[in-house]
Amino acid sequence: MNKNFKRERFLRRDKFFQKDQMKKGIYILPNLFTTASLFAGIYAIIASIQGQYVHAAIAIPISLILDGLDGRIARMTHTTSRFGVEYDSLSDLVAFGVAPSVLAYTWSLNSFGKWGWLAAALFTTCGALRLARFNVQIGVIDSRYFNGLAIPAAAIVVSSTVMLYFYLGGEGTFPHVSILVGMIALALLMVSSIKFYSFKDLHFLTREPFMTVVLAVILMIIVLAEPQIMIFTFAVSYAVSGPIWWILRMLRRLFGSAKGPQATGTGEIKTETKSESAP
Repeated sequence: MNKNFKRERFLRRDKFFQKDQMKKGIYILPNLFTTASLFAGIYAIIASIQGQYVHAAIAIPISLILDGLDGRIARMTHTTSRFGVEYDSLSDLVAFGVAPSVLAYTWSLNSFGKWGWLAAALFTTCGALRLARFNVQIGVIDSRYFNGLAIPAAAIVVSSTVMLYFYLGGEGTFPHVSILVGMIALALLMVSSIKFYSFKDLHFLTREPFMTVVLAVILMIIVLAEPQIMIFTFAVSYAVSGPIWWILRMLRRLFGSAKGPQATGTGEIKTETKSESAP
């Protein structure tokens, strides 16, 4: 009895100290791009604190480009991993959650006292909630749409606003209430259930009509000619596209249900049917 007890205790201890069966190591290439994106976000924070608002605003779109590359490279080289997904989310929180909040606070919101830092904190908090919800909803909702405004899109709205301000001749800080309201609106859009188009069903490696390439070249030339204006225009247009789409759907449902059954000339009842589109 005593021997069996010692043997079982030894087996339990051996199982407790058993080496982890998970694969050791991480993929270098995609995580290097994630790290570079994180560095750009940290630089944006430091530049904001030092009053270099233009440099901070430019660093955030650079971080977005690097963040987009790491996922594509991981899929192309078949180096996706759970570690990479978690690391990417933490990097996004710093680059697109903390950095825009610090930039907005040092550039504008600090003039509003406690309301300013509360608005900045709300932006970061809602960004973290948005990332957590996105991670748990992968494979659950339609990948063609985002459930709420994506945190990189909200960050680009903030950074492009700063770039446009200095491009139009602004100097120093901009203590205007519109920035306070805008930060709160962006934060609420991130945690809302409003659908935003994700552009994930676009395939750039497939054959497209010739005019599609021409239009893409023209669009690229316009963006390169006036990057501050065009980035701001695209960012704000995308941010308001979700609410506008939601309002149009609500109006269509409201007026569609108000019409109800309609009588036809032959005495039959014609009921207006409406196919439910993807959210």
